[in-house]
Amino acid sequence: MIVIHAEELESPLRRRRRWIWRIQWCFLLGLMVLIYGSHAPLINLTKVNGRVPFSSSSCVVLIEFTKLIVSLVTLLLTEGTSALRTPPALLAVAPYAVPAVLYAFNNNLVVYMQAYMDPSSYQVLSNLKIASTALLYSFCLRKRLRAAQWLALGLLMGAGVCHSYSSLDFEDLEREGETGDGARLHITAWGLFFVFVYCCVSGLAAVYTEKVLKSQKTPLSLQNLYLYVFGVLINVVSSFSSSEKSFLEGYSATVWLIIAGQAANGLLMSVVLKHGSGIIRLFIISCSILVNAVLSWAVLGLQLSPVFLLPVSMIGLAAYLYYK
Repeated sequence: MIVIHAEELESPLRRRRRWIWRIQWCFLLGLMVLIYGSHAPLINLTKVNGRVPFSSSSCVVLIEFTKLIVSLVTLLLTEGTSALRTPPALLAVAPYAVPAVLYAFNNNLVVYMQAYMDPSSYQVLSNLKIASTALLYSFCLRKRLRAAQWLALGLLMGAGVCHSYSSLDFEDLEREGETGDGARLHITAWGLFFVFVYCCVSGLAAVYTEKVLKSQKTPLSLQNLYLYVFGVLINVVSSFSSSEKSFLEGYSATVWLIIAGQAANGLLMSVVLKHGSGIIRLFIISCSILVNAVLSWAVLGLQLSPVFLLPVSMIGLAAYLYYK
């Protein structure tokens, strides 16, 4: 009996298209990892006397506004003006307000819960959002994961904790604690509760956005337009109600580069959630800590410890287990 495998029946044209598709995805994911990883080093380059000179809330508004403009231009180029002539139904647009509300809530919660823990404890514990995202992804989207995939996500979370823990300067923390500056490691029961809420909201926002983008047949550029209209409105209100600096105070070429990069990353993430999955997003964020560390070493002169190899190995093993 002669067995003919599907690969043997595949035409050269289809095989070529499949390889082009893979190369495009690899380029997209690599670009996103690079942008994510360069975010923190770029912010460090903007600092003046150890402080960020610009308003972070105004920066978020400009990022959302840039994504809105790019989405509008893309929609007009691909669909024409006909896509904007018919007013959308309220029930079709309303779901896009939820992610904006959730992200705005979390942005404010991050600031509020610093009173109940030190920044280093937040940095380590915030990696629990990988677990919350995976659980909500499996439960809300009805995606069954294999045991090896659950292990991979556990390794991914462990890699984030290891990297965050290894980046702590315990000598400085101990020295500042002795001088009474209050920089010692600490977290209260309310702090643990707020971390739990933060991680759940973060996972829910990502999973909900993916569900909305995939459940409607609307063009992605129009979906992005709905998302970022609400994003701009909510963040404008938040910016003018909380910012102590003028809107464009302290802006430099590096700040505009950050805005352009984060806007591009947000638009690319929509493509990932629409045509991929939220789990890919977790791997992008985890891989970005490696880029972050290398750029911090190359640009800022920070030293890499041998422990850095542990999260690198864990992320590599996690990717192998999840996609094998």
